[in-house]
Amino acid sequence: MRRVLNFVLILMVLAIQPACTQPVKNQKISTMDTVKKENNPAYSHTDTTAVNLSDEQWKKILPKDVYDIARQKGTERPFTSPLETSKEIGTYYCAVCGNPLFRSDTKFESGCGWPSFYEPISKTSVIYLVDKSYGMTRTEVECGRCKSHLGHVFQDGPPPTGLRYCINGVVLDFEKAQDAQKKYDAEHKDSSK
Repeated sequence: MRRVLNFVLILMVLAIQPACTQPVKNQKISTMDTVKKENNPAYSHTDTTAVNLSDEQWKKILPKDVYDIARQKGTERPFTSPLETSKEIGTYYCAVCGNPLFRSDTKFESGCGWPSFYEPISKTSVIYLVDKSYGMTRTEVECGRCKSHLGHVFQDGPPPTGLRYCINGVVLDFEKAQDAQKKYDAEHKDSSK
């Protein structure tokens, strides 16, 4: 009888396991709109001043999935972010405050299930903290402007840095290089006359 129960348990685990490890196709991630952040007064791609809001204020501003990961140090399921496999050219921003974090030319396929980069845009884009959760020591990465949890950095990345910034896709906003240029041109159209 015990062998039968063990066999059934193994079959159940095997049936459930692929659902936890396979990419989710066409999943809509409910990150905030990357163009209009009217409900978030802290969001800016150009402001570099530190953002210090209470967790209650962030909870009112941010979508639940972004709040849970960014402010509660959560982790999204691997292979669920459309940004993980994206090959688009542009810039990745903090979805919480709009701080520029990574360029697409530093993104690489690590196979870990989250968007991975080998270098931030600048030394002040991110900050580093020791994370001793789950019985291990890791280096946590936070946004340099709003101190939101982004993910972790590991020393198993490609040259030139040897680093792998493993970042939760739900806390990233992405702007294509073409879109940024069009937006800039539209904003400065009248001033060129």
